Amino acid sequence: MKHIGTNSIETMRLILRKFRPEDTFDMYKNWASDIETLRYLPWGPHSDVNVTHRRILSWVDNYEQANVYNWAIYLKSDRQVIGSISVEMTNNKEKSCEVGYCIGKSYWGRELVLEALRAVMHYLFYEVGYRKIFAKHDTYNIASGRVMQKAGMHYEKTIVDAGRRRDGSLYNLDMYVKYYYD
Repeated sequence: MKHIGTNSIETMRLILRKFRPEDTFDMYKNWASDIETLRYLPWGPHSDVNVTHRRILSWVDNYEQANVYNWAIYLKSDRQVIGSISVEMTNNKEKSCEVGYCIGKSYWGRELVLEALRAVMHYLFYEVGYRKIFAKHDTYNIASGRVMQKAGMHYEKTIVDAGRRRDGSLYNLDMYVKYYYD
């Protein structure tokens, strides 16, 4: 594998790029402060824009590491950051990684995350050298599972009682995978 870090990727409608401090307001407004957008995620919502700003600054600091892959999803037509997609965990020995994503609810249903996920998987397979990419979603978040399926990922398993939601209830995760040779 050749870790090359978070380089920009351009698609038809998107620019996937490193986060910048000036993305703070877009992130806070478009997803980090919205309880519905974050319903199935273990973090958030951010209590104020300063929390978002600190998070972005920590990401910016991490870009110095060649094995960090964390993209802002910038929608060209709206000229703003509408979500994020990143490598959450990596296993160099197995050449595998887990990808996670989040996009503001105003942008749901337009296949923007699908476009970003396909581009990121291509980058991770062909530029970095991963051989297995997986993603997980709360079993109640059916739309996220459809994104994974449309991106060519295959259901692998359900992880029962994977953790607790912010409301204290237990959740299960469905795991999808795509191999380099799929």
